[in-house]
Amino acid sequence: MNNQAQSMYALSPDQVSDAIKSQLHVDEEDKNTLIVEGHMGSGKSSILKTLDAQLPKHKAIYFDCTTKADAGDLMMPKFKDLEGNDYVTFATNEELGVHIKDQPLIIMIDEVGKNKSLQNPLNRLFQERMIGMNKLHPDTLVFATTNIGAEGVGDMFMPHTCNRVTFVRMRKPNNTEWIEWGINNDIDHSLLGWCKDNPQLFASFEDVKDPDENPWIFHPKAFRRSFFTPRSGHKASNWLKQRHLLDDQTLTAALMGTIGDRAAMDLMAFVTLADQLPTLQSIKDNPKSAKVPDSAAAICMVVYRTLSALDKDWLNSWMDYLPRLDTEAQAMFANGVRAPKYSKQSMVMTNKKFTEWAMKNNHLYTADKV
Repeated sequence: MNNQAQSMYALSPDQVSDAIKSQLHVDEEDKNTLIVEGHMGSGKSSILKTLDAQLPKHKAIYFDCTTKADAGDLMMPKFKDLEGNDYVTFATNEELGVHIKDQPLIIMIDEVGKNKSLQNPLNRLFQERMIGMNKLHPDTLVFATTNIGAEGVGDMFMPHTCNRVTFVRMRKPNNTEWIEWGINNDIDHSLLGWCKDNPQLFASFEDVKDPDENPWIFHPKAFRRSFFTPRSGHKASNWLKQRHLLDDQTLTAALMGTIGDRAAMDLMAFVTLADQLPTLQSIKDNPKSAKVPDSAAAICMVVYRTLSALDKDWLNSWMDYLPRLDTEAQAMFANGVRAPKYSKQSMVMTNKKFTEWAMKNNHLYTADKV
């Protein structure tokens, strides 16, 4: 029942970021520290990047607990002389950023559940925004990340630490959310098309009783050295971008060691569809005669590639090519442009040919999602 409740109230990365930012409106002595629990490779660390972009007056600080042995890596003794008398003070690890006195910080304590020896020294930071004798800027935000305990990778907390913080579960992104992120982060278009057709890649093992039901993902009941997560998917994209330098056997082997055997085989079968795609140059030069793929999957890849690579110089050519695609693909492009985080939204929506197309095809806008 507890796991069901946690899954039901698991938050998206944006919701987690909003919860952390809400502490800016709380009195200094009442600020809460969130510990974000999430699946491995699901984007917990990206929260710091999101907050850094949204809070330009703050300084982002990343503190990795897995590279620290014990409390001595947090604070070290430093000897001073005061009026002839020796005394000891403590110098704080520079990674915590407390030497930055005139700027609020965003401190992310990463993998905190894997280093039990650091939890006691960090308790005062979590509850009082203090590190030793160092008082943090009143607008400083503090949060931590950890894996969910059911993954069995060693994340544990002592009760008196748990009682000082707020735990929230961050859910995995679904394939639509990850595709939207991938379009803005140069993820290979063939991988994005494959993810659209395979939403099970983003499933939680907590919803899969028998690991054989989903051989693509991590499951604690099955030994899989490599498996698909948003993180390993990103690494697979990096391999796909080098496929022009590799033969199929080498590329497949690299993908197997990145996202697992089953996922690699399935992805390679999908990648062969890329041969059906028209080149970008052909769309730029001859949009009314450039090749239109035969399969729906290949058309999907054309749309994702365009959303990622689109530039003002050939936007008009694309708008001449777009009506040659089926209505589902046109709707996919329109909804991709309308996605709140699409980085090229303004460029497309102010284009004359796009606005003319939009007026004629307004009924397509909600026909499909990215």
